[in-house]
Amino acid sequence: MGHERSRPPGDAAVASRDTWQSTTHDWTRDVDPDHLEQIRGAPEAFAPGGALHLVLEVLAYAADEAADRGSGRAVVTLHADGSISVADDGRGTDTRIDGEGRVVRKPVMATKDLRFFVAQDAPELPDGHPRRGISVVAALSAWLVHTNRRADGSWMQRYEHGIPVVDLTPVPDDGTTGTTVHFLPDARRVVDLSAAAEELQRLAARLHPALSVDVRACEPSA
Repeated sequence: MGHERSRPPGDAAVASRDTWQSTTHDWTRDVDPDHLEQIRGAPEAFAPGGALHLVLEVLAYAADEAADRGSGRAVVTLHADGSISVADDGRGTDTRIDGEGRVVRKPVMATKDLRFFVAQDAPELPDGHPRRGISVVAALSAWLVHTNRRADGSWMQRYEHGIPVVDLTPVPDDGTTGTTVHFLPDARRVVDLSAAAEELQRLAARLHPALSVDVRACEPSA
């Protein structure tokens, strides 16, 4: 089957997903359509800062990882087509194998973050708006590609408005770990490249002292 490390083997198999502890997301669900529809129905409530808020929602997970490990780095790239990518050097999103041998990734994009989504005391992101979870980013993006590299395997998956449209796809191991989230915000939330980079850098610097963030803007090709 080729290079085994390109397949995401995840952690040791467990008899049933029902037995996995759900600390941040519900392992028993791959997609929560009602949750995604709720977000899409009230974009100003869940992403009041537009695309800048969406980037901060993604970076908050990199900040969590950096805080846990003591340090971390993330690169935010504002692409000329209006899409945005956020790449970090963490351990990658948790991926496991269930009792039937199926690869299961933690459903961070398509289900609610149990800690923040409905919490009255959800922490504020640096833009002053509450953190609600990365599913907000997926739901409010025309497309999102989640590339995940772990020590035991790597994969990617594409979403459209929060719904996965392909299965987990193995990608070659490049010797690194981390997560890259590349997304195109809905048209009303596209970033103004001329103004966004400086503001993003300022806000990102306030996420966590352990996380170093580099914001880059790609100029349109001539």
